[in-house]
Amino acid sequence: CLCLKLLIPIFQRLYLTFFYTDIGLTQSLSAQSLCQILEASVNIGSRSLDVQLDPLLGTLHPQICAPADPSVPLTVKNHTEVLRCFTVLACSFPDRVLAFLLPKLESSNERTRVGTLLIMRQIINSAPSQMEIKKPFILSSMKLPLQDSNNKVKRAVVQVISAMAHHGYLEQPGGEAMLEFLVRQCALPSEPVSPGLGGRPVPAGRASATVPLSRQFTNALTPLCKSLMYLATKKQEEGENASLSVVSSQPYAGECRGAAALRLLGVLHYSIHPALDLLWNKKVPLLVEHVEENTESSLCQKEWEEELLLFLQETLAAVSDNTWICHFVTEMCRQLNSYNGFVLEKNFLYKCIGTTLGACASKDLVQKHLQELLETARYHEEAEREGLASCFGICAINHLEETLAKLEDFVRSDVFKKSVGLFSIFKDRSDNEVEKIKSTLILCYGYVAVYAPKELVLSRIEADILKNIFQYFNTKPGLCSSPCVCSQDLTLKLCLIRSICMISQAIYNGVKCGDFIFSRKAELVAQMVEFIKAEPLEAMRTPVRQRAMITCTYLVYPSPGGMCLTGPPRSEPGPCSPTSPGQSRGALPSPMLYGDTISALKDLLKSLLQRNLTPHGLQDMFAHLGPWIKSNKEHERQRAVEVSAALLDFYLSKLNVSTVIPFYNLGVLIALFSPRCSDSLASVRQHAVDCVYCLLYIQLCYEGFARDHRDEMVEGLKALKKGLEEPDFTVLFHTCNNIAMVIGKRVPPDQLMSLLLAMFEGLADPDKNCSRAATVMINSLLKERGGVLQEKVPDIMSIIHSKLEEVDEEHIRKAAQQTVYILASQHKSVVVSSLLGSALPFDSHTCAMWRSLATEPALTSQILEQLLEKVNRDVPYKESKGFLLGSGAERIATPLPLAATCALYEIMSAPESGAAVLGLYPPLFVTLLLRVSCTVGVQLPKNLQSRERRSSSHGLAPRSLHPCRYGGAAGRPARRERGENVSQVGLADPEGLFRPEGFGDSVTLGSAMARHAGPRLPLIVKNLIPTLSSVFDSQRITSTAFLAELLSSNVVNDLMLLETVMDNMTGRQKDACTLVRMLALRGLGNIASGSPEKVRKHGAKLLASMVNGMDDKDDPHNLVALEAMSSLSKLLDHVEERDIQSMLLHIAIRIRPFFDSEQPDLRQSSIMLFGNLSRFSEGNCEVFFEQILNGLVTLLLHLQDPKPEVVKACKFALRMCGPSMGCEGLCDMFLNHLREERSLHYGEFMNNVCKHLVSSRPGPWHRRCPRGSGQGPAPARPPRPRAQVCPQPPLELRAGVLPGDIPTLGARTPPPGLLGIKHRTARANKKKISLWFAKGGW
Repeated sequence: CLCLKLLIPIFQRLYLTFFYTDIGLTQSLSAQSLCQILEASVNIGSRSLDVQLDPLLGTLHPQICAPADPSVPLTVKNHTEVLRCFTVLACSFPDRVLAFLLPKLESSNERTRVGTLLIMRQIINSAPSQMEIKKPFILSSMKLPLQDSNNKVKRAVVQVISAMAHHGYLEQPGGEAMLEFLVRQCALPSEPVSPGLGGRPVPAGRASATVPLSRQFTNALTPLCKSLMYLATKKQEEGENASLSVVSSQPYAGECRGAAALRLLGVLHYSIHPALDLLWNKKVPLLVEHVEENTESSLCQKEWEEELLLFLQETLAAVSDNTWICHFVTEMCRQLNSYNGFVLEKNFLYKCIGTTLGACASKDLVQKHLQELLETARYHEEAEREGLASCFGICAINHLEETLAKLEDFVRSDVFKKSVGLFSIFKDRSDNEVEKIKSTLILCYGYVAVYAPKELVLSRIEADILKNIFQYFNTKPGLCSSPCVCSQDLTLKLCLIRSICMISQAIYNGVKCGDFIFSRKAELVAQMVEFIKAEPLEAMRTPVRQRAMITCTYLVYPSPGGMCLTGPPRSEPGPCSPTSPGQSRGALPSPMLYGDTISALKDLLKSLLQRNLTPHGLQDMFAHLGPWIKSNKEHERQRAVEVSAALLDFYLSKLNVSTVIPFYNLGVLIALFSPRCSDSLASVRQHAVDCVYCLLYIQLCYEGFARDHRDEMVEGLKALKKGLEEPDFTVLFHTCNNIAMVIGKRVPPDQLMSLLLAMFEGLADPDKNCSRAATVMINSLLKERGGVLQEKVPDIMSIIHSKLEEVDEEHIRKAAQQTVYILASQHKSVVVSSLLGSALPFDSHTCAMWRSLATEPALTSQILEQLLEKVNRDVPYKESKGFLLGSGAERIATPLPLAATCALYEIMSAPESGAAVLGLYPPLFVTLLLRVSCTVGVQLPKNLQSRERRSSSHGLAPRSLHPCRYGGAAGRPARRERGENVSQVGLADPEGLFRPEGFGDSVTLGSAMARHAGPRLPLIVKNLIPTLSSVFDSQRITSTAFLAELLSSNVVNDLMLLETVMDNMTGRQKDACTLVRMLALRGLGNIASGSPEKVRKHGAKLLASMVNGMDDKDDPHNLVALEAMSSLSKLLDHVEERDIQSMLLHIAIRIRPFFDSEQPDLRQSSIMLFGNLSRFSEGNCEVFFEQILNGLVTLLLHLQDPKPEVVKACKFALRMCGPSMGCEGLCDMFLNHLREERSLHYGEFMNNVCKHLVSSRPGPWHRRCPRGSGQGPAPARPPRPRAQVCPQPPLELRAGVLPGDIPTLGARTPPPGLLGIKHRTARANKKKISLWFAKGGW
C-alpha cells in the first residue's frame, strides 16, 4: 500500500510532464503503466486511492478532452488507456466519478462537454452493474446536452444514447426524450447526425414503433423504417402498414423513404395478414426496384401513385375479409388529421380511402365514412378539396349510386346556410367557406363522372350530375340554371371548369360504349368562351383560360355521330387552386401558367382542326391566327407562330391523302410565315421556318408523295435555321433569300401568283424586319420564277403602286423599285405598257417606278428605245371641231405619246441612266425636239384638264402636264449627260420657239448644239433630215430651223455636212409651209457667217435661191421675201461680182416696193439690201443710177422714219449710193451728215440736198420727180412768167417752216411738212411732195 501511495503521485507527475511536452511514446507508456497501477490498487483493496482520486480525475479528464489525432496511433492508444483508467475508477468509486463528470456537462467549453460525454459512454458500456442504480440520475443529467446545438456535442450525445440503448436506459422514464432526440436529428434537412442508425441499428423497444408521425419528423422516416425493419426481422413486431403505404407515395423524400417503407412492409406482411405473403413477396420487391431504378426527376408521380393504388387494390382483393377491410378503412380515416400540412401525402391517403371504400362490401359503412369525410374535411385547403373529390370518384367505381346519393343528401342538410343547420359543424359558416364547399362538391361530381363506369354514368350526366353542378354554382335566388360568368370566387369557377372538363372526358371515353347525344354541349362551350372573355386582357393572372380551353378541347373533340377521332386530347387539368407559393392570390407562376395555357390552346386548336382536316379547315384556322401572327407585340407574335408550327406539324402527321388534290392556299400560308423568318425574336424566326417546312411537305403529300418522303431542298431549310440565330440583319436577309429560293423551286405554278400577292401584303407588316424580308423574298421569287408571270405583270405592277402609296419607309420604296427592275428585265414590253397606262400626271410613286428602270444600262437602253418607238408611232395630237359656231378646230394631245414623253423625262432624270442616254443621244434628241414642236398650241385631253383644275382648286401644285413643257423638260437630262450648259442649250421658252415672230431670237438650239455637241451632230443630222418631209408642219419647221442654225457655225463644214444640209435647205424652198421656206432661206444665208469661204463656191445657187424667195407668190405677209433680203445682204459680202451683176437690176427693181412697206422689218431690210447692191453698180452705172434716182425721194423721206433701224438703213443706203450719183458734193455731204452716230438737222439737210441736185443735174432730177402717185415723170408744163408767184405748198406742209429755211433768188420754199413729217401714211405724204415738185417748186 505504501508503494502504491508513493507510485501514483510519481506516475501522475510523469504523465503530466510527458503530456504537456507532447512526447507520444512516453505518454502512452505512462498511461498504460498508470492504468496497471490503478488495477492493482483496486484488486488488493488499497485505501490509498481515496486520497488520490480527485487529483487523479483532474489529471486524466483533460487527456480525454484533448481530441486524439487518428493519423497518430500513439495518441489514439494513449486516449484508450486513459478511458481504461476511468473504467477502473468508475467500478470502484461510481458516485465520486459521476459527481466529478456530470457537472462538466454544463461547461461552456466545447472540448470539456465532448470529452465528458465520451467518458460517460465508456462508463455506461464498461461498468453496467455499477451504473444500474444510477440510470434515472444519468438520464436526468442528459437533458441539458440534448438541447446543445453544437454538432460535435450532438455526435457525442448520439454515441451516449447508443450506449444507453444497449443497457436498457431508454426503457426508463425519460428514455422517450432520447429517442425523440435521435429522430429529430434524423429529420434534419442536411446531413443528419445519426451514426448510431448507420451500421448498427439502435435497439428500441415498443416505444420506437409508436413514434408519432409528426410533421417535424417526416424526414426521419427512412432511418426509422430501417431500424424497424431490423427489429422486425428479429422480433416480427406488428407495424402500421397504412402509414407506410402513404409515405411511400413520395418515395424520394427524406433520403428515399419510399424504398425503406416498402421494405418494412415486406418484412411486416405476415403480421399484417397471413394472406399477403405470396402477393407481397412478389410485388414489394418490384416496387422497390422501380423506385431505385428511377430518380425524383425521372419518376412519373401519377404513374407511381397508380401503381401503389393498384398494389393496394390487389392487397384488398387478396385479403378478401370485409371485417379486416372495414377496420383498415376506419384506421386510415383516423389518420387523416395526422397528415395536416402534408399536401401530397394527404391527397394520396384520400385516394387510398376511396380505393378501400370501393372494395368494402358494406354499403352502410361506405355511406357512413363518406358522410364523415364530408363533415370533417377542411374545405379551405386545396389538398382537402382535391383529395376528397378523388376519394368520391374512386369510390364511385363500385358504389356509384351510394356516392351520388350521399352528395345529394349532403346538400339537403342546409350546408349552404349561415344559421345552425342539421349539423352543428356547419354553424356560422362564412360566405367564403360556403363557396369552398360548393367548389368541392362540384369537383366531386367531376371525379365521379370520370371514374364511374361509363355504361352507368352517361345516363346520369345530364339528369343528375350537370343539374346539381349548376345548382351548386348558382345557389342565389333569381339565377338561372346555367352558370354565370359574374361569380366572384375564383376557386368555384375553376372547379366548375374542371368538373365540366372531366364530364366531357367521361363522355369522350364513353362514346365507344354506344351512341350518346350530349344536348348541352353547345351551352357548355358557350359558357367556357364566356369565362375566357371575362378574363382581363392586360395580364394572365389565373389559370381560367387554360382550363377553359382544355374543357373546350374535350367538348369539341368527338366527331359528329359519336365517332372518336384518332388520338386523345391532353389529360384533365390539374388542381383547381388559384394560388401558389410565392404568388399572389389568383395567379400562378407566370412561366408555368403561360406554358400550360399555350399547350391548352394548341390542343384545342388541334381538336378543331381535326374536325376538318382539309386545306379549307387549315385556311379557316389561320384566318383567325393571322392578325396575331402579324401583331406588333412580340409576345403575341411569339405565341401565335409557336401555335401555328404545332398545328401544321399536327396537320402533317394526321394527313392521309388518298387522291391527288390541290393545296389551293399554299401560297397564302407561306406568305404568312416566310416574312417572319426575320422577326426581331429568334424564337419566332425558328418557328416560322418550321411552318414553311411543314407547308412544303404538306404540298408534297398532296402531290402524291409518301408522308415519309424526304426532299433534299426542303430538308435544307433545317440547315438554314442556324443562320436565323444571328441578330445581324445582313445574315438574316441572306438566309431569307435562300429560303425564298427553296420556296420558289417547290411552289407549284398555280400557287405562285397567290404567293406573291399575299407576300406583297407583308410590305405593310408592323415589324420592319419582316417587311424588309418580304421584299427580299418577293425579289428572290421573281428572279427564280418571274419568267412565267407575263400575263400577271400588270396586276403585279398595280399592286406595287398601291403598296408604295400605303408604305412610307425608304427601304420599301427601294425594294419595290428593284422589283420593277426585275420584272422589266423579264417582261420589258409588258412593264412599259403597264406603266404607260398609269394616270397622268404621274404621281411620285409612278415616277419612282420609272426611274427604277434606269439601273442597268442595257435594260435602260431597251426601255428608252421602246418609249421612243411609242412617241414616234402615234400621232402627236388629234384635231376636234369646237362646239361653238365659228370656232376653229382644237388640237388635243394623244395620251400615249404624252405618257411616253413623261416616262422619258423620269428615266433620263435618274443619274444612273447616263450611259444609256449617251448611247441613244441622237434619236433621243431628235425625237424630243420634234415632240416639242408638235405640242405647241396643243391642249390636254378633257379628263386631264379637269384633273389639273381639281388639283389647283385643292391647293396642290402638281408638275405641269402641258405637252410642250414636258417635251422641253425631257430634253434637259439628255443634254445634261453630255455635260452641256442647260441654260444655253435648253428650251427656256419652248412655245416661243415656234411662234412666227419668235424665230429670230428663240431658235438658238442649233447654234448651241454646234458649240457644245459637235461630235454627235452627224448622227443628229442623219436622224433629223428624214423629218424634213414630215406631214406635220411643226416638225418640218423645227427640223428646218435647227439645220438653219447649224449652218451658222463652221462645225458643219468641219464635219463635212455643209453640202448635205445646204441641199436640203434648197429643197425646202418648195415647201407648202411659209415658215419652212423662210427658215430654209435663213439657213442658206447663215452660210455667210458659218462658212463664208463656201459662199463663193455656191454663190450662184445661193443668189438664185434668194431671188426666188423674193419672188415667192405665196407669201401674203412677205416673210419669205424679208428673210431673202436679209440673207442676201449677208451673202453679198462673199459672192463673186460676176454672179451678182446679172441679177442686180432685177433685185433692185424687186425690192423697191418694200421701201414704203408698213412693216418696219421690210423697209429696213430692203433699204439695207439696196445700199449693199450699190457696191456692184460700177459695171451698170447708168442703169443702177436710174434705180437710185427712182428711190431717192423715198430714201430721203425715210430719214424721218419713226423706226430708228429704218433711219439707220436709209443713212447706210444713201452713203452707199452717193458715189454712184455723179455729184461729189452730194456724196461728201452724205458721208459727213449721214453717219450713224451723228444727229441730223433734217430741214437744212434737205435744202442742201436739193441745191446739189439742181446744180448737178437739174434735167434728170426734174424728169425723175414723180407726179401724183410717183408712177412716172410729170408732163411738161408751159413756161410761166418769172414774176408769177409760185403756188403755195399744201396747207398741211406749211407748219414748222423757219424763215431761214426759205431760199432766196426766187427759189421756191421746200415743203415745210418735210421738216417734221411723221410717217403716218408714207404713200399719202409722198404723193403730196411729188405733186409739189411737179409744179416746179424748186
